[in-house]
Amino acid sequence: MPISRRQLLKTLGAATGAAVLTGFSTEEEVFKIPLLTEENPRYQKPAKPITVVTIGAGNRGNVYGNYALSYPEELDVVGVAEPIPLRNERYTEKHKIEESKRFTTWEHVFQRPKFADAVLITTPDNLHYGPCMAALKLGYDVLLEKPISPSEKECRDILALAKKTGRIVAVCHVLRYAPYFEKLRELMQAGTIGQIVSMQHMEPIEHIHMSHSYVRGNWHDRFATTPIILAKSCHDLDILRWLIGKPCKKIVAMGSIKWFRKENAPEGSTDRCMNGCAVESSCPYSAMKIYHRNRQRTHVFDLPEEKEKHGDYILEKLRTTNYGRCVYRMDNNQEDHYIASMEFEGGTTANFSMEAFTSYEGRRTRVMGSMGDIVGDMDTFTLTDFRTGKSTVYDNSSGDGHGGGDWRLVRNWLQAVSQRKPELLTSTIDASIESHVMGFMAEKSRKTGKVEGVKV
Repeated sequence: MPISRRQLLKTLGAATGAAVLTGFSTEEEVFKIPLLTEENPRYQKPAKPITVVTIGAGNRGNVYGNYALSYPEELDVVGVAEPIPLRNERYTEKHKIEESKRFTTWEHVFQRPKFADAVLITTPDNLHYGPCMAALKLGYDVLLEKPISPSEKECRDILALAKKTGRIVAVCHVLRYAPYFEKLRELMQAGTIGQIVSMQHMEPIEHIHMSHSYVRGNWHDRFATTPIILAKSCHDLDILRWLIGKPCKKIVAMGSIKWFRKENAPEGSTDRCMNGCAVESSCPYSAMKIYHRNRQRTHVFDLPEEKEKHGDYILEKLRTTNYGRCVYRMDNNQEDHYIASMEFEGGTTANFSMEAFTSYEGRRTRVMGSMGDIVGDMDTFTLTDFRTGKSTVYDNSSGDGHGGGDWRLVRNWLQAVSQRKPELLTSTIDASIESHVMGFMAEKSRKTGKVEGVKV
């Protein structure tokens, strides 16, 4: 049976595998980093937990909020605002929140005097601006889910108010905190492969993820939420800017909806997958297969605790919500493939590709330097030095979401808040504005067909 490079590395061990693949018998360095570390000399244990109000108790609100359950000496979730009753109830119970600090909407939180140190904003994209501006006016520090806002003006308004009030605002560009990308940037900035000449970066969304989130799901309508280049890929524009370490000067982009269109609906398909569709059993996007038979991505349904009720509950959701509709007959308007080419200060170029039609997830990155290159997939990356001919494999072994970045982001933000040092942040509001402007200009270029300048 043929074996892939990754399989060989995992079978032999990354170091020995790299040596075999490159023709060297000497074992190379294997870099591993734990999920969280207090070895950072700038880390200081907070004198008391930072108290936070979570605004939006969905997926991301739970991912970040769960940090408090493992590190209660650092973070204490004392309030929640969430309009969906079941989510509100579960979040309240999980964090033992007082009844008086439970709210239905974000507006209710700010009708009261300030009662916590900070707010965590994980509302839908188009509901970031209001609570963030209200929080800053009342003196809260903020951890803000990306994108900052669907509007460039609103992004700049938040930046201006953060500077005016002196509050600390971190944007959840979690890839900056992933050990994989931290090490990659360290090597690039240290000149390990010489001058950075160009980069190729791909985000494979994975075909079911695409159909779930951007065809049927919450982000299917770019006008009600955010264009996909920001909703999904502002992470990637940000990581390119961060890795290269220089401002982007111009950008050109192309993209469209190639496949998820009514004219591509198979003969015999129906408006809903469960309404007698003739091709349901063979369709890779069948809602019956994805949600009911395989039970994938069912967290969006807020399933009841009793597992025996899940089947009927899911079927009801497939009868009544967009998640049960045919992907070819949805009201979607997000591109299913998108490419952007950029030039950075100093002449470094980068190509970015966002692809829906893949069987896998996990960013793919290639860095071309004057003295070496790097090839990686967020699981491992291999650095080859042209001068010595040696290759070194770096293994990312962290265990939480976004390659280990989610909780490292939270800790970094808590450090900045507790020490009152915004310079401790890796993803400040100032830095995050740059990649958002890149995204806005990419969208402008995609529509006009012209190369657009990027001015922050």
